[in-house]
Amino acid sequence: MQDSYYAASVREFLKSTDDAILGELARAHHHALEHQQRNAWLQQITILKGKLRPDPPEHIFFEFLIPRMGKRADIVLLKKGLVFVIEFKVGSSTFDKAAVDQVHDYALDLKNFHLGCHELPVIPVLVATQATAPATSPNWADDLVAEPILVGCGGLAEALTTDDPQQVSRDDFDLAAWRASGYRPTPTIIEAAEALYRNHDVQEIARSEADEKNLSATSDRIAEIIDSSKRGSKKSICFITGVPGAGKTLAGLNIAAKRAEKHKDEHAVFLSGNGPLVDVLREALARDQVDRDEIKKTDATRAVRKFIQNIHHFRDHYLKGTEVPFEKVVVFDEAQRAWTVDQAAKFMQNRRGIDDFDMSEPEFLISVMDRHTDWCTIVCLIGGGQEINTGEAGLVEWLSALQDRFPNWNVHASSLLEDRHYTINASASAMLGAPHIQKHSDLHLSISMRSFRAEQLSTFVSQVLDGNANGAKQTLSALNDRYPIVLTRDPNQARNWLRKRARGSERFGLVASSGALRLRPEGIHVKAKIDPANWFLNDKSDVRSSYYLEEVATQFDIQGLELDWAGVCWDADLRWGSEDWEYHNFKGTKWQRVRDETKRFYLLNAYRVLLTRARQGMVIYIPSGDNQDPTRSTKFYAGTARFLQRCGVANLGSKQRKTQSVE
Repeated sequence: MQDSYYAASVREFLKSTDDAILGELARAHHHALEHQQRNAWLQQITILKGKLRPDPPEHIFFEFLIPRMGKRADIVLLKKGLVFVIEFKVGSSTFDKAAVDQVHDYALDLKNFHLGCHELPVIPVLVATQATAPATSPNWADDLVAEPILVGCGGLAEALTTDDPQQVSRDDFDLAAWRASGYRPTPTIIEAAEALYRNHDVQEIARSEADEKNLSATSDRIAEIIDSSKRGSKKSICFITGVPGAGKTLAGLNIAAKRAEKHKDEHAVFLSGNGPLVDVLREALARDQVDRDEIKKTDATRAVRKFIQNIHHFRDHYLKGTEVPFEKVVVFDEAQRAWTVDQAAKFMQNRRGIDDFDMSEPEFLISVMDRHTDWCTIVCLIGGGQEINTGEAGLVEWLSALQDRFPNWNVHASSLLEDRHYTINASASAMLGAPHIQKHSDLHLSISMRSFRAEQLSTFVSQVLDGNANGAKQTLSALNDRYPIVLTRDPNQARNWLRKRARGSERFGLVASSGALRLRPEGIHVKAKIDPANWFLNDKSDVRSSYYLEEVATQFDIQGLELDWAGVCWDADLRWGSEDWEYHNFKGTKWQRVRDETKRFYLLNAYRVLLTRARQGMVIYIPSGDNQDPTRSTKFYAGTARFLQRCGVANLGSKQRKTQSVE
């Protein structure tokens, strides 16, 4: 993919005519060139020619591609190993916050994901052409990304004289190697969905060659199974597994998007029982399409609803009658969370008035697809340690249904499906040993993509929740330089940490367990439901957004979604005792011990979800408690804080990771 519309040395740029440069820009544009865009380019060319000098080696790029964001920076200028990202606001005399965040985002994206920029200082510059602001000295962050320099045309030349903060000589800078180094973004699931919905390839949004191969191998295997089923008029079901953050949802979206694009007769669809995820993805895709294609929001929403559906709506549509599904290929996200027979029957009786429903959700969903007389394929995405709701079936109900009612279906499973993280039921393990089940190593996604800084985050979280303090401390020591995790007993300190850490439009927010009912005196009210689409998608000016740090998302709101920076608010529902975790549920006016193993499992998984939502780092807030309130005794919280310190989590503000008194 072309990295820019126009690229040249500064010397060549200054010698070229304006018309020649404009012609190259127009040829690369591939869209109808609007008068406004043409004039903007001409003004940028004129301004830059008046400010740049032919001092080699300098190179200039117009409309430099930022793939993860699906946008292009106006100008990228390479000057003695410094990377200037210049954004023009032609005709503007002010610097609005959105524009400042935009150029900052471009700079951060280059630093984090363009391999050639990893070791180079990056300076974002915002030029409001009608402003009179002079250049200021750059304020550098630890990763050598400067805060945006805001200038008018008169201050641009001075801004471009910024010196390398490392005082490193880069006279041997290799432009060809820099351009060939590659762009390896780690998109959020929202960004990935937007890219796939625009018919981009998964390779464009994979983080590294390993991620690309991992995702591509899985997608290719599924495509092979679908094509084989189609040719042979067979019915097949596939089970994909993956480590936390490995991109199971991304793989599922990729499969559905590619089949829908290239095989329209299959009507492939992505189904999820995760209501917040469905709502957020639908809204994000609809907004993105409205912005790109300038169509009505209602038309965009209607199209998106065909691609991403709520699995319960799909189920209810086929509940009565024997209608054959429109879809030939269905991808079930988080398939382990489908309901058991008891939970499904209870729901049907209470909510749908059906008294004789006697199937688990997996059995019913397979029976719906089995109505096809020729072929179909079901793809099940199985996460480990993700069950967080009462009545979630896990893997066993899928396998039981296939064994008892649908023995003629071809079953393709990840070779890791028998691992304890995916199969916690002994019956399921036994069924997986059946000779007719075909095992495939490439149906397992083994590389975590969730955080570009923290491949070991899931290991650390598992060690914490397993009570392995020494192992967690060792893992965190290798992690903390790239992925900060800190502890505080002050909610305002947690909020301030998040605001200071986030740059540009990096998203931050507060998360807590749905059982964290005694955080309410601290201003954290989990019973106040958020609107997930507004919370995850709206900007810093919207009080409903995560940025305001007023509304808190629970594990049910945030599972499958991500923040850049998370404030994990930890209540006494899960607390560290003398040697192990203790599980509690707040009922009426007091905490009650949770003795049921399944409910304990759900509570532990709730914290697993909360602790793995942040892409770049997190602050863990544990209240100090109040001995005047028996529901918030200081001893409920002190043990947890001490244990996390034993795991290596530093007190916010402390310079060394030492175990300190937390009472």
